[in-house]
Amino acid sequence: MHVSASLAMFGSAVFALVCLGVAATGYLSLDGITDAQQLSDAKGFAGFWMFLAFVGIAFGLLSWRIMRTEALEDTPEAKR
Repeated sequence: MHVSASLAMFGSAVFALVCLGVAATGYLSLDGITDAQQLSDAKGFAGFWMFLAFVGIAFGLLSWRIMRTEALEDTPEAKR
C-alpha cells in the first residue's frame, strides 16, 4: 500500500491537532488536582501527548518537504 506525501501530510496534521487537544486538556486540568502523585502523573500524561504532537508536526513537515522536492524535480528546468 502506498501513501502519497499529501495524504501523509494531512494525516499528520490531523494527528498533531488531536494530540495538541489532548495535551491542552491535560495541562488545563492540572489546577484541580491536589494530590502530588496524581499531579505528577497528569503532567507526564500531558507531556507525552505534547511529544506525540511534535512527532506529528515533524512528520507533516517531512511530508511537505518531500512534496516540494518532487514538485521541483518535475519542472522542465530540472530535467535539463
